[in-house]
Amino acid sequence: MQIRARLTVLIALVTLSLAGGVSAGQGKIPAPPPAQRESAVQSALVDINSASRAQLKTLPGIGDADAERIVAGRPYLSKASLVTDHIIPAGVYQAIRQRIIAIQHTTPGRPATAPHAITRRSI
Repeated sequence: MQIRARLTVLIALVTLSLAGGVSAGQGKIPAPPPAQRESAVQSALVDINSASRAQLKTLPGIGDADAERIVAGRPYLSKASLVTDHIIPAGVYQAIRQRIIAIQHTTPGRPATAPHAITRRSI
């Protein structure tokens, strides 16, 4: 008899815990699809090729002098150019690399070219 009572209590506890888990899950808001998450992250990125000095200064470790050097060194082929061109220290770059992007902007009717692009000549 004592085993039957314990088994009944155990079944009741398991049933209540399962019912509580189901009802608690009903109030959760579903996560946005991956495409929406990526666009939200991309919109939060700071483009080092077009951002204003004020926008650059919102990045951690970037002050007036750093923002001025970033603007003066444009355009950048990649965000890593900030370190390779000695614009900012590597430690500051590590702190901001997930928050910046280097978009290659073009003017209408003119293709984008790298500053040191190798061109092919017709012979």
